[in-house]
Amino acid sequence: MVQMALESPTDHRQVERFCQEILPQVSRTFALSIRFLPGNLGRAVLCGYLLARIADTIEDDPVATVESKIRLLDKFLVCFDEPAQADMFPQIVGTLEGEAAHLHLVENTHLVFALFRSLPAKSQQTLQHWITEMVQGMQKFVKLHAQGIRIKTLEEYQEYCYYVAGTVGYLLTDLWFEHSPSVDFATYHTLRQTCAAFGEGLQTVNILKDIAWDAEHENSIYVPQDALETHGSSHEKLLDPEFLAQNHAAIKSLVELAWSDLDKAAQYLMEVPRSAIPIRLFCILPLVFAYATLRDITGSTAMLKSGGNIKISRAEVKSLIMVGPFTVLSNFTIRRLIDQVRQQPFLWGNKNTSFKKVA
Repeated sequence: MVQMALESPTDHRQVERFCQEILPQVSRTFALSIRFLPGNLGRAVLCGYLLARIADTIEDDPVATVESKIRLLDKFLVCFDEPAQADMFPQIVGTLEGEAAHLHLVENTHLVFALFRSLPAKSQQTLQHWITEMVQGMQKFVKLHAQGIRIKTLEEYQEYCYYVAGTVGYLLTDLWFEHSPSVDFATYHTLRQTCAAFGEGLQTVNILKDIAWDAEHENSIYVPQDALETHGSSHEKLLDPEFLAQNHAAIKSLVELAWSDLDKAAQYLMEVPRSAIPIRLFCILPLVFAYATLRDITGSTAMLKSGGNIKISRAEVKSLIMVGPFTVLSNFTIRRLIDQVRQQPFLWGNKNTSFKKVA
C-alpha cells in the first residue's frame, strides 16, 4: 500500500534536513555521490540507502538475540504500510549496539519513513519491493547463523551478497528507469543484466577491507570456512598471526570474485547512456574507490591482523574526487582511469599519473 505525501511543510523541511545531515555520518562515499542526483531521483536514492542502513544496523547488532533481530526486522517492514508503526519504531527498537551515527539513524526511523511517504508512488513501490527482499534475506541469514555470521561456502557468500547488495543494484536501476528519460526500456533491460554485480562488487571490497573489524566488532566472518580449511586454517584462526599466510591464501577466491564483479560494474556504468550524466556521476566515485581499495587489498595482509583494515590514502581520494567526474562523458576516459587505478595509486600531479580529460 502506497502512503500519501506529507501534508505539513514544516514536517517536510525537518525530514529533508535530517536525512541529508545524517547521510555523511553513515556513509561519506555515498554522500559524495548522491549530490549529483536531482530532485525526486536523489530523494528516492537517499531514502533507499537510509532504509537499508537501518535494517543493516539491526542485523549487525553483535549482542541482540536472533529472536529480537527477527522481530525488529518484521516490525521494520510493517512501517512501509503503517505510518503509525513507523512513528513508534524508535520506541519499539529499544537499545541496540553499534556505531553512534548508525544508532542515531535508527532512533529517527520515523523521519526516514516520512521521506518515503513523500516520494512518488512508483518510487515507493520500488523501494518497498527491494528493501523487503533485502530484509527477508537478512532474516534468513540471522536464523542460519544464530551465534554470528559464519559463511561456509563461496556459494553461500554470493547468496548473502545478493541480499544485502545485489538488491541495491536492482533498486537503483529501477529508479533510473522511472526517473531518467535517457534510460529507455532497452537500456533498462541491458542494465539489469549486470546491476547486481554493481552492488555486490562494492560489497565484497568492503567486506575484504574490514575482515578484522567485522570479526572483532560485529562477530561476523564472511570468509568461507571451506576456503580456510583448504589452506589449513579455520574461522577460529582467521586473525591468528601464525596462520597469516594460510588466511591470505584463503581469501583469494573472494578477491577474484571482487575483481570480476567490479569489471561487470564498470560495464554497467558504461552502458548507462552518456546523456544520463547525473547517473554516471553517481556511479563513478564508488567504483574507482573500490578499484583502488581492491588494488591495495591484493598486496596487503593488514585486514587479516587484529585491529587492521585497508584504506586508500586521502591524497588518492582527493585526486579521484577531482578527476573522476570529468571522465563520465567518455567510456574511453572511464576505462583509462580504471586501468591506472588498478595498477598504482592515482595521485594528481604525480609524474607517473598521465591522465587527460577527453570529451
